[in-house]
Amino acid sequence: MQLFWARSGFARCAAATLVALALARVAVADEAADGARGTARARPVVKNPEFLEAYAATYRFTHGRPAAIEVSRRGDAVFFLRSGPRSFVRDLFEFDTATGKERLLATAAKLLGGGEDKLTAEEQARRERMRLAARGIATYEVSQDGSRVLLPLSGRLFVVERATGAATEMSSKAGAAIDPRFSPDGKFVACVRDGDVYVTEIYAGVERRLTEGATETLTHGLAEFVAQEEMDRMHGYWWSPDSRVLAYQETDTSAVETLYIADPAHPERPAQSWRYPRPGKNNAQVRLGVVSVSGGPTRWIDWDREAFPYLAGVTWEPGAPLTVLVQNREQTLELLLTVDAESGRTTELLRETDPAWVNLDESVPKWLATGEEFLWSTERRGGWQLELRARDGALVRELTPVDLNYRRLLGIDQQARLAYAAAGENPTEMHVYRVLLGDKGGPPERLTREPGLYTAAISEEGGAYVVSGNTLAGAISQMAYRRDGTPIGELKNVAEKPPFQPNVQLAEVGDAPRMHAVLVRPADFQKGRKYPVVVSVYGGPHSQMVLASRSRYLLDAWLADQGFIVVSLDGRGTPARGRAWERAIKGNLIDVPLADQAEGLAALAAKYPEVDSGRVGIFGWSFGGYFTAMAVTRRPDVFRAGVAGAPVTDWLDYDTHYTERYLGLPRRNEKGYEASSVLTYAADLRRPLLIVHGTADDNVYFLHSVRLADALFRAGREFDFLPLSGLTHMVPDPVVTRQLYTRIAEYFLEHLAAVAPD
Repeated sequence: MQLFWARSGFARCAAATLVALALARVAVADEAADGARGTARARPVVKNPEFLEAYAATYRFTHGRPAAIEVSRRGDAVFFLRSGPRSFVRDLFEFDTATGKERLLATAAKLLGGGEDKLTAEEQARRERMRLAARGIATYEVSQDGSRVLLPLSGRLFVVERATGAATEMSSKAGAAIDPRFSPDGKFVACVRDGDVYVTEIYAGVERRLTEGATETLTHGLAEFVAQEEMDRMHGYWWSPDSRVLAYQETDTSAVETLYIADPAHPERPAQSWRYPRPGKNNAQVRLGVVSVSGGPTRWIDWDREAFPYLAGVTWEPGAPLTVLVQNREQTLELLLTVDAESGRTTELLRETDPAWVNLDESVPKWLATGEEFLWSTERRGGWQLELRARDGALVRELTPVDLNYRRLLGIDQQARLAYAAAGENPTEMHVYRVLLGDKGGPPERLTREPGLYTAAISEEGGAYVVSGNTLAGAISQMAYRRDGTPIGELKNVAEKPPFQPNVQLAEVGDAPRMHAVLVRPADFQKGRKYPVVVSVYGGPHSQMVLASRSRYLLDAWLADQGFIVVSLDGRGTPARGRAWERAIKGNLIDVPLADQAEGLAALAAKYPEVDSGRVGIFGWSFGGYFTAMAVTRRPDVFRAGVAGAPVTDWLDYDTHYTERYLGLPRRNEKGYEASSVLTYAADLRRPLLIVHGTADDNVYFLHSVRLADALFRAGREFDFLPLSGLTHMVPDPVVTRQLYTRIAEYFLEHLAAVAPD
């Protein structure tokens, strides 16, 4: 089992780990003793374990679907990755929009000569931030002219000629390549090696190092942890439109606290160390510079980094100035700045303020091809909207009304001056809309109809687009269209079909504004019978559980078939319901959401007599794991058992950018941090609680569960602890997936189903 050690908490973590191991040994000893006495409790029988085998082997029945879809700028081709139905290894395919035919463009096996794809620790961490479990060809980039594809594999770089399929490796004597990307003119490839930015001329094969001085705590061209994890900003350098210079980020983490992940099963291996900024402590120091592609001195960009330490976004597009988005530490103010790349001076273009916090939308700003206007989004009128703004930042017009519930910009058809956006009045649905950007304007046009979740990939010049849909009726598709809506063809999906369709009902409960809920009933549901309930929860910011997608409830349906009704509720604090609804959690992450879940459950029980409010369990991961631990400790009158996966147990141990957004700086909100910590209420636990955590988690560190175990033990509370050895915040391993959900089902069968209804 791998363990987490922090310099400041070594002794406490060690003690808590020994406690957990001791409890595990006691449980085994007790089971053996009971067996000797002939009184061992029989494990609950789980129905249809074959489903878990298939669910795990197919990665939730997603292997085999087209992924990472991109339409060429000219619209003549659609590129995508696809694996076999039971494989993590993806290959690169091309779909011809003229003929509707696909062809295999590249495979990792062929490029590597049959060798295995091996990742550096840095690339593994980057993929963890991207929540990317794929192997083989996991990412790719198409040159702007569409003639070449860039493929990073095992730290090596390959350029594939689209016309012939011929591949050329771009060799280097430096370290493994991270985040490789073509220059806009397609003549160069830039990447980061050993913490410095390199550029290679494709034709000549000449590699040039553009930055110097990288160390263990100083890097160039790489986004820092919070940018990747919390801002959705994965890049740390940006090409100029003319391919002559690059803007890049310098990151100094020397003052950031170091956390360690060690593996006691391999004491011969050193612990991995990570710079991880916790609330109230030092963040990485970030600055932005510009350097010529031919090398030379860096020109540093000038803004008030003391007042605005977060570099939230960088955009550099044809005809437009270098544009950067910066935030203050409290995230109540952000500035969009234009940059004079020659002098480094910045000019404020616009600002967003909010007394609670300002949300980020990584899809904007997006400049129009003329460079005279750009798209922006805002919540200043009470809900998300897409706007068109002039080059000086002045508002031209609102493109979507508040009640359309804009989610994000999907792309622009520059030739036709059409913007495509994800939006939809119903918070449980997300549709594709497009809106005219010309002088005449017009209302947004909805392109998708059936209730569901849709997104799209857009050709910037060629008038083709691909709509991916996942509907409430259960249909899953990726369909290519021409600009006028004429269908071109469907991308081939070789994923296995699930053996059943979930028995799903969406509902609304409570007083206005009403909460959205979903009920997943057993396939053999019987009217007139009361069922124990399992709440599948997240309950926190930027994530919804109640969505019009039938396939997302497959695992819930399997659990329901064990004899439960599985429900989810999206209360205050969750997105897509307007500014006030989401910001109800400011200063305290749990009181309002927990009250909403309890009230929502009561409303469901009143509306649906089959819901047994006296036998309710709760399960969640990450924030949902945190919510679960809080629910069973603080509301034992409602929640009778819980399974908390990778829970944040004390927000003082999570990262700065996420935590301070909602709770503020610790010194200014000590009571809020205390009220939001599971450790505050550990002594109140009276219900069964199973804690599950990956020992190598570098997002929600194993520290969280170890400290909760220590607090529960010291308070004399009983609990169960399941460490997932060597796993991170994701659980992609098929064997672990199968065993984990078997254990969860058994836990609820034992503690809920076996209890007589009230």
